[in-house]
Amino acid sequence: MGIDLPLIWIAIIGFGLMMYVIMDGFDLGIGILFPFIRDRDDRDTMVNTVAPVWDGNETWLVLGGAGLLAAFPLAYSVLLSALYLPILFMLAGLIWRGVAFEFRFKADEHHRWFWDHAFAWGSYIATFFQGVALGAYINGFHVDGPSYQGGALDWLTPFSLFTGVSLIVAYGLLGATWLIYKTEGELQQRMRALSQPATLVLLAVTGVVSLWTPLVHADVARRWFTLPNLYFLAPVPILVVATSVLLLKALRSTSDLLPFLLSLLLLFLGYSGLLISLWPHIIPPSVTIWEAAAPPQSMGFALVGALFIIPIILVYTTWSYYVFRGKVRTGEGYH
Repeated sequence: MGIDLPLIWIAIIGFGLMMYVIMDGFDLGIGILFPFIRDRDDRDTMVNTVAPVWDGNETWLVLGGAGLLAAFPLAYSVLLSALYLPILFMLAGLIWRGVAFEFRFKADEHHRWFWDHAFAWGSYIATFFQGVALGAYINGFHVDGPSYQGGALDWLTPFSLFTGVSLIVAYGLLGATWLIYKTEGELQQRMRALSQPATLVLLAVTGVVSLWTPLVHADVARRWFTLPNLYFLAPVPILVVATSVLLLKALRSTSDLLPFLLSLLLLFLGYSGLLISLWPHIIPPSVTIWEAAAPPQSMGFALVGALFIIPIILVYTTWSYYVFRGKVRTGEGYH
């Protein structure tokens, strides 16, 4: 039996996207939380928790996009054609918040408010359109042969708008629990207070998306609710509820790290549910990873480079977070 290169590549791309969701999720979540925190020193502390590492988080997004182009060019062309506008808006938001991230520290008092608002709005726009793109992806695309046959605004549906708002809630929770881990005192307590309703809202919107998707897509309903799949897949929603309960308990405890780990687990379970619903289609609802794969020679050649660069990315990312471990205190550095 030969090596299943499409399967290896989809695992690499899926890993890269999950790493992006984890690392840029709490980064964007800090900007999402800005409107809830008015104190300038607290805002500076929030930004300082990610200042040494934030610009490396998008590495995983670039890896996922480059991997998609190398291994699944058909999917790359269709997805970028179908999602051109939300991806454009997402990138604009990421660029805008990146500029604001740097300028807010250098601005005088008269202009500081502008860059704080820019940082928050860039975070909201980037996150919202990531969620919109996700919702459009779940809904699927009209493909004829190698070409996308839908309209420029087919992504704009009530479901995709709802998933956009849902991702804002998810990243906001991730950012809040990150700040519980990285800060102390009044700011930390404020984050604990915000995280409790955010957890309940996230559980509610997850439930809505989980019911909305199979109601609209019969193939997803068959995947989840027919026997024996129902027995094998039931642990996923059960784990979502159990993790939410544990997270609410952890937020009332003295643990600083556990809430963040549990919020990561919630996002991972949601990601797992998405994979279960759509597998093995890379262009929902009909094109599989094997049908969209590049020639084996191209995939094998690109795989050599990927297996070389991914460990390097993991090493320098781990080292960065290790060096800048510990708490961030108001007006000070790391401790």
